[in-house]
Amino acid sequence: MVLSIGSIAPNFTTIDDEGRTISLSDFKGKVVVIYFYPKDDTPGCTKEAKGFRDNYNHYQSREIVIFGVSMDNRVSHQKFKEKYGLPFQLLVDYDGKITKAYDVDGGGYSKRTTYIIDAEGKINYVDEKVKTDSHAQDILTTLK
Repeated sequence: MVLSIGSIAPNFTTIDDEGRTISLSDFKGKVVVIYFYPKDDTPGCTKEAKGFRDNYNHYQSREIVIFGVSMDNRVSHQKFKEKYGLPFQLLVDYDGKITKAYDVDGGGYSKRTTYIIDAEGKINYVDEKVKTDSHAQDILTTLK
């Protein structure tokens, strides 16, 4: 069962694809989209990531932060990001702590689920039925 709308998003600290330390609490005051996906450079995950890439300017113009999270390691994230020109941060969750905290553990991989976290740190939207072809645009529509 995913986390419920209205609950406080669990804070976490991890590294991103470039080795920078990232904590969710650093983004208080901003809307954050955290999308969990199973594995770097697989067909569905690539479609989803490219959708966020292609719509990134729309997110940026509204000062919305995007994080992609999977249980892949930093090197895998770097290769995935470079191969497809992804402009947003991919967060490393190799031990599954973030995946478990957000209740999207698929048994060794992150289930495809997206959370929108408001500026106060509360979850205000959850999408468990992601359509990889249109997901980034669907989230933008939800945010309007």
